[in-house]
Amino acid sequence: MSRPPGPLLLATRLEGDTDLLALRRAGREIARALGLDVHAQVRVATALSEVGRAAVALGPADVTIALDRGALPVLLRADLASAAALSTTGSAADGGVPAAQRLVDGVALDDDGRHVTLVVELGASARTDTASTDALRRAVTTGYGADALDELRVQNAELLRTHDELRAQQEELRRLNSELEETNRGVLAMYHQLSAELEETNTGVVALYAELDERTRELAAANEAKSRFLRNVSHELRSPVNSIIGLTSLLESSSLSPDQGEQVEFVRDSATTLLTLVDELLDLARAEAGHLDVEPAPIDVAELLDELRGTTRPLVRDGVELVVACAPGLVLVSDRRLVARVLRNLLTNAVKFTERGSVRLDARADGDTVRFVVADTGLGIGPEHLDSVFEEFVQVPNRLQPSVRGTGLGLPYARRTSEALGGSLTATSVPDVGSTFTVVLPVRPAGAPTALPGPAPAAPALAPRDPADAGLGHVLVVDDDRSYGAFVAGLLREDAARVSVAHDGLHALALLRDAPADAAVVDVRLPGLDGVGLLARLRTDHPDVAVALMSSGPRPEQPGVERPAPFLPKATLDRDALVRALREPGEDAP
Repeated sequence: MSRPPGPLLLATRLEGDTDLLALRRAGREIARALGLDVHAQVRVATALSEVGRAAVALGPADVTIALDRGALPVLLRADLASAAALSTTGSAADGGVPAAQRLVDGVALDDDGRHVTLVVELGASARTDTASTDALRRAVTTGYGADALDELRVQNAELLRTHDELRAQQEELRRLNSELEETNRGVLAMYHQLSAELEETNTGVVALYAELDERTRELAAANEAKSRFLRNVSHELRSPVNSIIGLTSLLESSSLSPDQGEQVEFVRDSATTLLTLVDELLDLARAEAGHLDVEPAPIDVAELLDELRGTTRPLVRDGVELVVACAPGLVLVSDRRLVARVLRNLLTNAVKFTERGSVRLDARADGDTVRFVVADTGLGIGPEHLDSVFEEFVQVPNRLQPSVRGTGLGLPYARRTSEALGGSLTATSVPDVGSTFTVVLPVRPAGAPTALPGPAPAAPALAPRDPADAGLGHVLVVDDDRSYGAFVAGLLREDAARVSVAHDGLHALALLRDAPADAAVVDVRLPGLDGVGLLARLRTDHPDVAVALMSSGPRPEQPGVERPAPFLPKATLDRDALVRALREPGEDAP
């Protein structure tokens, strides 16, 4: 039998029950002397007794107990050599090695099963110095052969103490079970209460969701009704306002006194302001409804910004510098008209509220986007108002009111238009320092053209013509707005030999049966037979008539019409554009 490293505490031979009792007492004494607690002492003594009993049942067995200082932590090793194999099978209730395996830190058998080692780890407080172990060895050797009755008395005392501890543990366990049952009853009652409350809450939430869905549908319907109202009313308002603007332009070209000319100019300016408001209402309604017509094409950004600088400069106050900066050759594929309107809105707002300093518009490429930044040194916007400026009809209080007024529609329109173009509009501002508005647009939307179109040819100026030598001949004007029809007729008086006015599509067809015309200017929104329908009839019944469409609204679709007619916006209609459209019917007005 190999000897473990370290001091040897006991070496003996087991032959009967007396030796087993002595071994048990020695094991307990060694564990006590090494500083193990009472429970650990009992476990060590019992493990030695169980393995020793199994070994003695097969014949005499040698036992050694020693310290192993070569291991960390220090180990107490007990080695038993049996005359026959020691079984590790069975349960702890059967005793022997299975029982010992549950009582100590390790049990190992050699390869032939004739040698078993029990291992107990000692704590840091174990007394394993040489003097202590020498004294312990002498004490164990001296007391090893003590009377067996003393060991029995010690075992009985241990059993009684263990019994008392078990009894106390049972009482404590019984008390804890009682508390647990009471707690379970409380938890169960709380669970039932919470379940009932949760079910009631869920019912309320379901009802609330149903109500929210209903309110959402109502809001969507109301929003659609609002947008439809704005579209319809805006169209209806545009026609008389366009008539006023057109008629004042005719009055200005006639012989008026200075006072009369000034009054006509006031009328025209007021009508222009009203038309701007109507246009903003209509554009906002289109943007909200997602009906903006986006026609992407390559845009020379430097050229666009130069144009915006020219149109904005007259609005800038004295002492304010207008700066526009853009890298040459920067190209953006988007809808030029919509991009220009967004930037014009931002520039106009900036110069309105800037009394000194500068207004600056910068454009630069930023990855696959183009970033437009409009920065001013104006009044600024407080943080509590920064989000609300993008709401319809909201105007932030400022010290310039009421000298600076607006509709409160420019910024909401600009943001919705930026989003319709696939981009975004954000703002930052500090009161009395200035504001910065940033528009980010994609460089090239999917499917957009890449080639930059060439410059449009300049339209030749039209000189007054002798009616007797008029190239337009007989022109038919068709418009249910009699005042605007009169305005169009006035524009044609120097270029047409004869002008007739019809007030709806059927009236126009009747006039053509009586007196064929050479050209026709047709309003799109006519009662009964609309302008596109009348165009189709003219292409069939009067194919030689040159036709141009006009409207206060957007360009109409012309499905199924052979040779689509050019389109003239009423808001910008002038003599040159009108005459050019009738002389060259293949082109729209610029």
